[in-house]
Amino acid sequence: MDISYKNIWKIGYPIILGSLAQDIITVVDTAFVGRLGESELGGAAIGGIFYLAIVMIGWGFGLGVQIMIARRYGENKFSAINKILNHSFIILLILASTVFLVIHNFDSHIFNAIIQSPNVKSESLKFINIRIFGLFAAFININFRAFYIGTANTKIISYTTIVMAIVNITLDYLLIFGIGIFPKMGIEGAALASVISEYCALLFFIIFSLLNKSNLKLNIFKTTKLEFDIAKKIMRISTPTMIQNFISLSAWFIFFLFVEKMGETPLAISNIIRSSYIIILVPIFGFASATNTLISYSIGNNTPENIWIIIKKSLIMAMGGVGIFVIIGIIFPESIIGFYTNIESIIELTIPVFYMVMASSFTIAFGFIMFQAVSGTGNTITALIIEVIVLSLYLLGVYLISESNSPSIVLAWSMEFCYGLGLGILSFIYLKSGRWKQKKI
Repeated sequence: MDISYKNIWKIGYPIILGSLAQDIITVVDTAFVGRLGESELGGAAIGGIFYLAIVMIGWGFGLGVQIMIARRYGENKFSAINKILNHSFIILLILASTVFLVIHNFDSHIFNAIIQSPNVKSESLKFINIRIFGLFAAFININFRAFYIGTANTKIISYTTIVMAIVNITLDYLLIFGIGIFPKMGIEGAALASVISEYCALLFFIIFSLLNKSNLKLNIFKTTKLEFDIAKKIMRISTPTMIQNFISLSAWFIFFLFVEKMGETPLAISNIIRSSYIIILVPIFGFASATNTLISYSIGNNTPENIWIIIKKSLIMAMGGVGIFVIIGIIFPESIIGFYTNIESIIELTIPVFYMVMASSFTIAFGFIMFQAVSGTGNTITALIIEVIVLSLYLLGVYLISESNSPSIVLAWSMEFCYGLGLGILSFIYLKSGRWKQKKI
């Protein structure tokens, strides 16, 4: 597996397309729900991020699986990949069942304790009570994603997410507003559309995997005997990334709780910013995943000296991709924000925050690429420690801003700049130390 710009792009662009399709779902959800009112927009924001924080448990686990698969792929140990997949599927189903039961029974208690506005609380509960049923499909989809990224066969990810986006957007329109024979469900329609689209994506993953001839030598659907040692090794690598991803999205959830205390208008603004911000970050996620896979593969292939070449090229491509989105944002800020809401006062207040996140996206690119390089070495505990340190400082800053005499939503979002910079600097220091070279996974 070479480390040319072409190959980084080959691995990264399907992930970018997949992420873009996924983010289009969020954009359309926000645009549709934004027509219902501020409470619905705020409820969708908190309910949606709460669900994403839960999904990040599975996502983080999948990242650990991806690292292991890429390493075994680099070592040409194809039979080991099948064992990793079989065990990780079972572990993810157990995780999904456990989390589902907890949330399904205690979501009202959780939201009563953390949300002040009765209207936002009510809408958030409506959303999460339906959205949580998509958890099983989401977790299994994550495992398929880990396999295909780990083996650098990423095209399926873009295909699957496009299918998911088409189903979600169509059902959003029909169920939120009640078109034709479909009932008018409001925010609950947005949640149901997302659930159905996740199961459609899972069905597509299964069908594609069964028909794909390149999977034959990997025997990914061949059952294997359960081995405690393999499960233990998967958990040892994946648990830190699982915790790290959960903490990362939980921090964003806590961020929105701090903003919610500032009022429904700042919360509505932040939901619009979140939706547009993740579009700007699309190329970062794609090239960061490529960085992770290539570094893990290179170490498995006994060429660890390539990591800085991989990092440099990935950074250049990520920064270039972000730059394109930022230029578009600078030229058309009102048109982009106006897509989400037709309330003039909200549009006007959102523009300064929009400019802030566009500026911070460059430090996020630096931080994410460096951080995924650390994860790619297999030092997932170190990555967790870095994330905890940076997020603690990030949340402290947001808290102090939200509790000040004149809380500013622009200043609150400026902490994204500090987050990316801190993540990148600490990851760079660790990689330069060379302590990762002896790590075995």
